[in-house]
Amino acid sequence: MNRPILAGVHHVKIPVTDLARSVDWYGRVFGFAVTMEFPDSDGVVRGVAGEVPGLGDTLLTLRVNPAAAEGCRGFDPVSFAVADQAAVQSWADHLDTAGVEHSPVIEASIGWLLVFDDPDGIQVHLYSWTAHGVDHSDLPGYGRQAQGAVGNQR
Repeated sequence: MNRPILAGVHHVKIPVTDLARSVDWYGRVFGFAVTMEFPDSDGVVRGVAGEVPGLGDTLLTLRVNPAAAEGCRGFDPVSFAVADQAAVQSWADHLDTAGVEHSPVIEASIGWLLVFDDPDGIQVHLYSWTAHGVDHSDLPGYGRQAQGAVGNQR
């Protein structure tokens, strides 16, 4: 059987408690620009979608959902890709300028990683495509090749 092939990621939806605060924060941090609004039946806009430089055709969507935002607190539902260690450091410098607390640059399972929270405490990860070449597979919490894994490797 031939399985159909996906065409990419259409959008990433992040739950928020305060739409205006999150639109401002994602705008300051990522350059998020709203292109669509989603009003509920009462006419109140409780969701937006828009573009983020570097995400190509993938949209970022923010939707008011306090229960989901609370449930995601401390969790990282998405990792945005950056090129290499220098790009991760550049983001750390940008976050410093924007007043956003963040982790140090981390030597993660494969590449370099930067971790910080959005206004609702949802973790955002910036992860490099470039690998550092260090094997951390013996450390708790770090990734390793799955037993019998077959497939595309980056």
